[in-house]
Amino acid sequence: MTRQTTMLNAYTPGAGHLSPEDEVLAERRAKALGPAYRLFYETPVHLVRGQGVHLYDPQGNAYLDCYNNVASVGHCHPRVVDAMTRQAATLATHTRYLHDGILAYAERLLAHFPPDLSHVMFTCTGSEANDLALRIARAATGGTGVIVTDNAYHGVTLATAEMSMSIGPSVAPGPTVFPVPAPSAQTYPQGIADGFAAAVTAACDRMEAQGIRPALLIVDTIFSSDGVYPDPKGFLAPAAAAIRARGGLFLADEVQPGFGRTGAQFWGFQRHGVIPDMVSMGKPMGNGYPLAGLVLQPQTIAEFGARARYFNTFGGNAVAAAVGLAVLDVIQDEGLQHNAATVGQAFAQGLRSLAQRHETLGETRAAGLFVGQTILTDGQPDPTRTARLVNALRDNRILISSTGPKGDSLKIRPPLPFSLGDVDQVLTTLDRLLPTL
Repeated sequence: MTRQTTMLNAYTPGAGHLSPEDEVLAERRAKALGPAYRLFYETPVHLVRGQGVHLYDPQGNAYLDCYNNVASVGHCHPRVVDAMTRQAATLATHTRYLHDGILAYAERLLAHFPPDLSHVMFTCTGSEANDLALRIARAATGGTGVIVTDNAYHGVTLATAEMSMSIGPSVAPGPTVFPVPAPSAQTYPQGIADGFAAAVTAACDRMEAQGIRPALLIVDTIFSSDGVYPDPKGFLAPAAAAIRARGGLFLADEVQPGFGRTGAQFWGFQRHGVIPDMVSMGKPMGNGYPLAGLVLQPQTIAEFGARARYFNTFGGNAVAAAVGLAVLDVIQDEGLQHNAATVGQAFAQGLRSLAQRHETLGETRAAGLFVGQTILTDGQPDPTRTARLVNALRDNRILISSTGPKGDSLKIRPPLPFSLGDVDQVLTTLDRLLPTL
């Protein structure tokens, strides 16, 4: 059973404990923005400022951000803000003029990839990057069929929404989208690597039985919306081989795990010893500035490039390039990938230690500063208790969310400067709250 990701941990108008002022704000929001938007938490948080790993409400109360990979190097990082404002005050234009900025950024970014991945195309959002990847895959393969995991999220365009099973059955899957079970040990007891690859092959068989040629296997390499499944290392390689054997391409969606978050590697796919045909990137790439992109092997783009031209008014503009360079500088200069490895390891170990005292804590699944923590009742995953815990943490000024098809796991994905002291705050608060839920 899939759940709509945007409905997990959502505010119900009239519920919660909003102040009179915030009640008015919520009503204004509903009137102006319409019914499709959602707010987090039973009682939404009113935020006015961010700095580092904290967000602040109008009264100046600090909330520890355990969820936000958009501000990957920290909210309002001064070096990123400075790069943005200086470039905006100098030149802000598109990519159809010669300009050093986009080339400097492209070359610097590509240096973080294996040599086979040597072209980059810029967009504004991860949704656009995945949409572009699908267009390219269709041109390269002549196919239209897409394989995704059964609670995936890949974007909000028409094509990517139809590939995003977590949005719900009113949208996904599209007519050429074929979901497969997420790579968990429970789903593939015979072995995740062989089982997941076999599921990809079976999906290709189902496509071809309907006269559909395979074009693409797309996975978020941390399987975030599926519940966070990073291990065992290497299990993606057989699945990539399986789609290629049927004439399709492998796209690694790095919007959530990329840019050093998994700690030991800069990209999630590197944990699996596989080189994708394409890699999509988004949110953390610009630390909040709308910057995203698609990195490709040259042969992947050859057919598309021969027949079409690509242009994006804002994708890769001069300001975006300056921001992207600043983000890479900060990750390197502040040792944030190493921090993700060491602090993430301590976080996972701390949760496993807590589980020895609290039977509410089940499996901890982690890679760097990306953690999925199952919440149990009587030994079984419990989405209701998970929701109570998410909201209890919010009331204790720790912002977190849930994940998985039923929403039965905590989704822990803080900004990369998260410290051991921040981890201790979360663990201490959990230790106090768990017996009360």
